[in-house]
Amino acid sequence: MVSEYVKEITEVNFEDEVIKSPQPVVIDLWAEWCMPCRMIAPIIEELAQEYDGKVKFGKLNVDENRNIAIRYSIQAIPTLLIFKDGQLVQKFVGLRSKADLKREIDSLLE
Repeated sequence: MVSEYVKEITEVNFEDEVIKSPQPVVIDLWAEWCMPCRMIAPIIEELAQEYDGKVKFGKLNVDENRNIAIRYSIQAIPTLLIFKDGQLVQKFVGLRSKADLKREIDSLLE
C-alpha cells in the first residue's frame, strides 16, 4: 500500500482493484525516475483523502507493470486513467491541476 488512501496497483491485483471495483477508480501511472510524477503525487494523495469512500485511488509503476502500460497504450507519464464500472472512461497525460482533476472526478459522480 502506498498510503492509507492510495493503494498500490499491480498486474496481480488490477482485475480485483480496478475492473471489479464498485467505485470509480483513478490510477496514477508513474515511474521512480519521472519528475512530473513526483509533482502530481501530493495532489493524488489530497484527492484520495477528499474522495475517501466515494472514489478509489491507486498508483501503478509502469516499469514494474509493463503489461498494463501496453494494454492501455501508455506513451508518456504521468498518465491518469479513470475507470467506472470496469471501463476506462478518461485518460489524462501529463501534469494536471488539482482543480482540473476535481472537475473530472465530480462529473463521474453525478
